[in-house]
Amino acid sequence: MRQTISKTEQAVLERLTYLVGSPEIIAGMNVLPARPPFDREVLEFWSHVSQALLAQRTELPDVATFAFWVRKASTQSLRTRFLQEDGNIRLGRGMAFHVAPSNVPVNYAYSLAAGLLTGNANLVRLPTKRFPQAEWIAGKIHAVLENYPALRPYVCLVRYDRDREINDLLSRLADTRIVWGGDATIAELRKSPLAPRAGEITFADRCSLAVIDSDWYLEKSDCRRTALDFYNDTFLTDQNACTSPRIIVWLGKRKAEAKELFWEALHGLAEEKYAFQPVQGIDKLVKNCLLAVEQDGVHTEARRDNLIYRVAVPVLERKLLDYAGNSGYFLEYDCEDIMELRDLCDDRRCQTIAYLGERNLLAPLWKAGIKGIDRVVPVGKTMDFDLIWDGYNLVERLTRVIRIVG
Repeated sequence: MRQTISKTEQAVLERLTYLVGSPEIIAGMNVLPARPPFDREVLEFWSHVSQALLAQRTELPDVATFAFWVRKASTQSLRTRFLQEDGNIRLGRGMAFHVAPSNVPVNYAYSLAAGLLTGNANLVRLPTKRFPQAEWIAGKIHAVLENYPALRPYVCLVRYDRDREINDLLSRLADTRIVWGGDATIAELRKSPLAPRAGEITFADRCSLAVIDSDWYLEKSDCRRTALDFYNDTFLTDQNACTSPRIIVWLGKRKAEAKELFWEALHGLAEEKYAFQPVQGIDKLVKNCLLAVEQDGVHTEARRDNLIYRVAVPVLERKLLDYAGNSGYFLEYDCEDIMELRDLCDDRRCQTIAYLGERNLLAPLWKAGIKGIDRVVPVGKTMDFDLIWDGYNLVERLTRVIRIVG
């Protein structure tokens, strides 16, 4: 049964700020036909968005990364990976209501891309803060959509302040709700009921770590390249992204030598590239003091400019996740046996392990059946988005299957 929009609800939709779309487009989303996943027109649309983003040189690396992700070769590769030819019919679930996080500017665009690639109509709430990356991408999407009239009703990008009435309406209309904002946002959105057949995908507060084999780093890596990769994993988002390593675990026999070289190279990049604010130094000091009260044996090394805070901890414990900081704040641990990470990685709040060295060194952890850790990627790849994320296969979660028998 199609849901209808009352005059009162239409007035609620008028309170939103529209970057792409309109109240009329939202009101009509639940009568749109679901599209098949990886529809050719959708792939072509994203290819043109990619070209538009890259046509003008940009110094915003996360914009360039997104443009690369939605280029034709990339989306075609995703189609090959995820599209199953088994005689059944796959379609988008309908209308997807996306709530983007406030601290990762380009996340909303990946969420939109996932929803559109899987055949859904998409209403995306952007952060209220105006990030240049978000504005840039939204502008190009709006412009390219002018050449795709059949796709215009499937995309709506909006902003609004916290508003239960709006949340209630958009949740009622949704066939899928996708919440990226962390624990508090999830709790708030869950006050707004979904329709009985609607689904929900939530991305809770997570924390990530890096495991570095000191011997491998000194013998096989390009130290400058590694520093740049790690900088992109961490400082580009002030470590606010759930994928950004906040705990650094050192393996191997040459830990002290590797640390000195690694941190010196990273500091040089941060000094050159990072816009540091005094309040960030205060936040790091407060975080460090709280941890020192909680755990004995904590040793802190902070440079005079406060760009990088290194906090050596004597033992890996789950409660360290409560004291993981950002803006260049790193907890460090010297590890002799990879299974020392088991308890920490069994915490469902752990999301990504970024590794430098041989990946098979980590195998004992997942063979032990840890309940945390959903991604294992090389250093420099933590921000790379995929349609398998946080343990969810988004293609499966955002489509439905019509079973064909006979």
